[in-house]
Amino acid sequence: MSLALAPFDANVELEANLPCRKFDPDLWFSDSPTELEVAKSLCGDCPLRVECLAGAAERAEPWGVWGGEIFERGAVVPRKRPRGRPRKEDVARDAALRVEAEARLAATGLATSRNTVRLAA
Repeated sequence: MSLALAPFDANVELEANLPCRKFDPDLWFSDSPTELEVAKSLCGDCPLRVECLAGAAERAEPWGVWGGEIFERGAVVPRKRPRGRPRKEDVARDAALRVEAEARLAATGLATSRNTVRLAA
């Protein structure tokens, strides 16, 4: 009986250093807006951030943090709001964050691709 070894794959070593592999996976799918912001910040230095975001946009992920952005119902949202009616200052901040999210998506080239990422209103 011979022992077959898997071919060397550099991605295996890379995956061990990805934040979504190091930390609790539930962090990326939390209901808490604060925890989702932590997950977004962890994605900042990820070498696969752009590919992750592009894949999530293509699949229209229903929810979670993908590529440093929060997805909700298949659209990128600037931040997850807590339950209840939003305060007036929160509505204004959401508008500013939406512009910032659009700029980040444009910088990665995803906003101009065939599969345009849909931003939630």
